[in-house]
Amino acid sequence: MRAEVAEITTAAFRLVVARPTTFMNEAGQAVAPLARYFHVERDDLLVVHDDIDVPFGRLKVQFGRGSGGNNGVASVMRSLGTGDFWRLKCGVGRPPGSVDPADHVLHRFTSTEIEEAALMRTLAADVVELFAEQGGEAARQRAGELSAP
Repeated sequence: MRAEVAEITTAAFRLVVARPTTFMNEAGQAVAPLARYFHVERDDLLVVHDDIDVPFGRLKVQFGRGSGGNNGVASVMRSLGTGDFWRLKCGVGRPPGSVDPADHVLHRFTSTEIEEAALMRTLAADVVELFAEQGGEAARQRAGELSAP
């Protein structure tokens, strides 16, 4: 198997959570087979990923569009044959100066960033739960509220 998988069922929803064990750039090799196996429709698929175009610690939910240069998202798009799925973008911010974006997303967090990232994970989990309960538009609105300055 190319992912660690947990299935959560409540009275309100059924949620399959998967964390690919592939290299990030090959995430589609895990996502597409799982989506087929669990019969997940594109409107019910939420891919959670980092995004340098979202400020650090902020969240954004979006449907469709391109990969934004994220190789993991590009892999998922290739494997599914479409970009029509929901994304929960977890902001890591733009790299400073001439720092390579790949180096930026792989750097170790500072102590302040560790605290902000922990809060972002908690808020992202809330958005994922809302997505499962009420769908993409409700999750999009909630992420926007959480990320408002």
